[in-house]
Amino acid sequence: MRRIKEKHFRKNRGLFLQQLISSNKDLADRTKIFPLEELEKATNNFDATRILGHGGHGTVYKGILADQRIAAIKKAKIAKQKEIDEFINEVVILSQINHKNVVKLFGCCLESEVPLLVYEFVPNGTLNDHLESHSSLPWEERLRIATEASGALAYLHSSTSISIFHRDVKSSNILLDDNCSAKVSDFGASRSLPPDQTHLTTNVQGTFGYLDPEYYQTGQLTEKSDVYSFGVILLELLTGEKPISSARCPEEINLCSRFLCARRENRLFQIFEGRVKEEGTKEELTTIAMLAEMCLQLRGDERPTMKEVEGILDGLRRSKNRKQQSGAERQCVHSDDLRNVPSSHALYNLVEGSEVTGRKSVVSSRVVSMEKEFMLSLDCPR
Repeated sequence: MRRIKEKHFRKNRGLFLQQLISSNKDLADRTKIFPLEELEKATNNFDATRILGHGGHGTVYKGILADQRIAAIKKAKIAKQKEIDEFINEVVILSQINHKNVVKLFGCCLESEVPLLVYEFVPNGTLNDHLESHSSLPWEERLRIATEASGALAYLHSSTSISIFHRDVKSSNILLDDNCSAKVSDFGASRSLPPDQTHLTTNVQGTFGYLDPEYYQTGQLTEKSDVYSFGVILLELLTGEKPISSARCPEEINLCSRFLCARRENRLFQIFEGRVKEEGTKEELTTIAMLAEMCLQLRGDERPTMKEVEGILDGLRRSKNRKQQSGAERQCVHSDDLRNVPSSHALYNLVEGSEVTGRKSVVSSRVVSMEKEFMLSLDCPR
């Protein structure tokens, strides 16, 4: 049994990971290589009653570690080298990340036939679960989740020692804790970028409905690929609908196509979810819808950066909080109200007043020209 474990450990690139951890004290403090016996005991020998869910790469079990921490333990489906490489890639990527809105990796086990990853347990399911079950998340929580997730992605792109592109941003990879705070997860497909490069050429990987068309056509992965996928999440938060659904008419099976079609036909208000229309203000819904469209531009260089997206969302939330604290009366959105949105729209002010630095914002340079046209598309027939 010991020889078998040693064989698995070598096959699962344990020596490489062990060397990596031992050469970095911070990494050694955050990432543990677990013995198989501890994880078997933690999950009652991977009992079926401990299964939390099944993903594209494996099964996730709930377990209680020896130090009494509750963990989510991901076990790969099959022992293919590609799967093993993705698991190890996830360990290497997550070991470099320390952000409150990124799921925390406790460590891994490499003594079994397939590697096991051990994460913090995030108890409230995924954003996709909540949207699919029609639990109707309050608008304020949707706005906060979007802000937190965008902050995590902006951190990956620009605040770590090397840029990290997630490559599979979607609502099922945003976990929610007890307070419905967002935790970005699943970094198996992620890639890190050397400081002197702007893109990577890779085999196309991602989820249809979220996949950046430019990346799909060229194979060139950039930070703007994550921005496109995040734009789809903004549409999900506005509409409560799936990115791909055969229940919709053929030309609107893709949610992005549905959004753009509604936009062209001046019926955008009609596709928003009921609670969103009731609780969101005209300023907020217009801002998020415009921001989503900018993220979904076909050309990556016409999209904002995640830092700009985070700045706009954070500015919108701060503005909302100031109004609530001052006792200002909330304005519900009605179709008639949307005809009277002032031309100096809040999105422009949010961009100009945000803490985004560097090049002139893509958003601020385009928002004025888009605004009147966009107001028409938010109109609803009387």
